[in-house]
Amino acid sequence: MRYVSQNCVIEFSFESGKSYSDPFNEVELSVIFTEPDGEERVVPAFWSRGNIWRVRYSSPKIGTHKFCTVCSDATNIDLHDQTGEIEVISYEGDNPLFKHGPLKIGDNKRYLEHTDGTPFFWLGDTWWMGLCKRLSFGDFQLLTADRVEKGFSVIQIVAGLYPDMPAFDPRGANEAGFPWEKDYSKINPDYFDMADLKISWLVRSGLIPCIVGAWGYHLPWMGIEGMKKHWRYLVARYSALPVVWCLSGEYDMPYYLSKDKEKDRDLQRKGWIEVGKYLRKIDPYHHPVTVHPGTYVREYPDILEILDFDMLQTGHGDSSIGNTVFRVQQSYKGSPEMPVVNGEVCYEWIGGQCREQIQRLMFWASILNGACGYTYGANGIWQINRKDEPFGSSPHGMSWGNIPWEEAYKLPGSRQLGIAKRLLERYNWWMFEPHPEWVEVETSDENKKNYYYPYSAGIPGVVRIIYLPFFYNNFKIREIEEDISYHAFLVNPVDGKEFDVGQVVPEENREWQLPELVEGSGMRLPVYQDWILVLEAL
Repeated sequence: MRYVSQNCVIEFSFESGKSYSDPFNEVELSVIFTEPDGEERVVPAFWSRGNIWRVRYSSPKIGTHKFCTVCSDATNIDLHDQTGEIEVISYEGDNPLFKHGPLKIGDNKRYLEHTDGTPFFWLGDTWWMGLCKRLSFGDFQLLTADRVEKGFSVIQIVAGLYPDMPAFDPRGANEAGFPWEKDYSKINPDYFDMADLKISWLVRSGLIPCIVGAWGYHLPWMGIEGMKKHWRYLVARYSALPVVWCLSGEYDMPYYLSKDKEKDRDLQRKGWIEVGKYLRKIDPYHHPVTVHPGTYVREYPDILEILDFDMLQTGHGDSSIGNTVFRVQQSYKGSPEMPVVNGEVCYEWIGGQCREQIQRLMFWASILNGACGYTYGANGIWQINRKDEPFGSSPHGMSWGNIPWEEAYKLPGSRQLGIAKRLLERYNWWMFEPHPEWVEVETSDENKKNYYYPYSAGIPGVVRIIYLPFFYNNFKIREIEEDISYHAFLVNPVDGKEFDVGQVVPEENREWQLPELVEGSGMRLPVYQDWILVLEAL
């Protein structure tokens, strides 16, 4: 009898005495686990190398679990009909991913939560190429520790079939080569052994890996059946971990240099739906599934049927503020209802733009308009631009990142979004709803056009949070409940320092204005910058 703690992974190996010329393609092995309550999970096993297959399993259910192997070659007595038992015991540690379990969709379909019902706030970071050798394991550990300390909870990372490069570009290899043979005939398990070190380190550090199966334009190169094999391998390797699946990156965007973009786009839109249905069928743990769009999935209802939450990509650059707010609002109000995560916004310092103040604005504009999560990104990190080895140009001829990742991870926006997350976690943020009617402000037509004005959300009668962009002093808080007394304070989003404002005493019309904090100055905000105003019910 082997023992494992709740939600922790246990691995079994099975060695075949029978040899195959092409074991990856000739043999398919699954293991049926029967849990103490009688529920069965069919868990795919993966070919490890030679004649060895492995299976990984986890469960939140305490007690005795039985298993039996099922091999596509039923004559193989080493792989077929092998049985055993394991004992799942209580987890006694403090890792939230093992303590509370993997993620699922909340009951109101507006947020993510752990399997034990604990709400989960998504603050992600973008490490698309984090599994390649450009980021050593030691540097990966350094970057992980930094994000944990700052309060991040998710890392978005691609499983080897990367963006912004041709297939089998040397920049995409890790220490063991590429994830697939160059003719896509067979997977390279050595690549994924190296990837295991990084993926498991994220989980051990308390971070959810959001695993992107491939960038969208790899589908025409691999074919639909090849991509299904790729995804089956990922499920076998990583589904026992507390992961989130992102079906594809920019699923509907053809390769930049494709000679038949419209044909490829049509194949990708239809093909990824087929692959997504397959993924949902074979995942024994039913992890949340999303897709990273090139455009917007709400415009293509067919793909919504296979998604659990809507991941947005809303633009890169200071000019993307308006589109960011519009797309979040559109998704939040859309049908079917599902959690909204703004999964790729403007990278800090991309093209010299999107500096820390824009990072704060994009975060609060997303969350206070209904998003349950937000993904940060820093210019230089996602493609692992190094001091000694710049990434260089994408296939379209432009270089996205000119800051080495060693500098980019220290940009101030990452810490400031962690401050924002910690402020929200003081409240039942998962119950928040947008309330634009709570704020009255005079602003220019240009600012209205660009969605550049205060945003507000919260729980009526409990808490209100209002984000105030630059220079908004002359605003009013409206519709203050007659039977509720509020206490107000300001939070500096740069450093998290708080400034007490005192009790909210509304006028007869139930409106309230921030009192002057500096006598005779006419200034209602301490410093000429953006601020967060919080009203807490007494």
